[in-house]
Amino acid sequence: MGARGIAMATELLQLIWLASPALPVGGFSYSEALEAAIDHELVHDEASCAEWLADQLHLSQARGDMALMAQAIPAWQAMHTARLKYLSQWVHTTRETHEMRLQTEQMGRSLLDWLRIQNKASPQALALCSELRPTYPVAMSLALSLANAPLQSALQAYAFGWAENMTQAALKAVPLGQVSGQKILARLAHEIPQAVQHAIGLSDEDRQAFCPMLAVMSARHETQYSRLFRS
Repeated sequence: MGARGIAMATELLQLIWLASPALPVGGFSYSEALEAAIDHELVHDEASCAEWLADQLHLSQARGDMALMAQAIPAWQAMHTARLKYLSQWVHTTRETHEMRLQTEQMGRSLLDWLRIQNKASPQALALCSELRPTYPVAMSLALSLANAPLQSALQAYAFGWAENMTQAALKAVPLGQVSGQKILARLAHEIPQAVQHAIGLSDEDRQAFCPMLAVMSARHETQYSRLFRS
């Protein structure tokens, strides 16, 4: 294997690592309002769960966090401080519920701690990320920028990691069997490339975080009587 082959293999392994549920950021403890949707009978079986998560992928992730990450990854690579501060502020101001803010801040801090241990990010990047009160999309953008992978591949890795965490949440909360979980994950994997292309094509003016049913379910989850998840 030549130098280019080794570099490509390193990029791929780094993306797989960042997409893994074993990444120590606590993603397994959140359902992102899926648990509330189940409690209100909006999600009750494999079909309704697949539809809910596919809608979340396209309407929330692709138009919001993934679109932001498409801009933040090159900003980290160029250490464009002003741009990163602007994008970070956008994340903070678009979390519509208390638990959504807690989730993104907790996972952001945990990922920043992991990055410090990995000793791959520059001291300047780590200091700036800490200064920004790291949210998960901003910290993940820094982590993905270090893989030096194509932007499309980086966002696909992030999206698949999100899809796998959400599918695991569905298995516990609906509940569903492993076969149903694999069918849901297969649908999301099929739709991720389209979601990534949409995200990459969005400008600051087009990026949005308007997903009212998700916000309503998140707010209701905060006072839900019985819960397995933190969101």
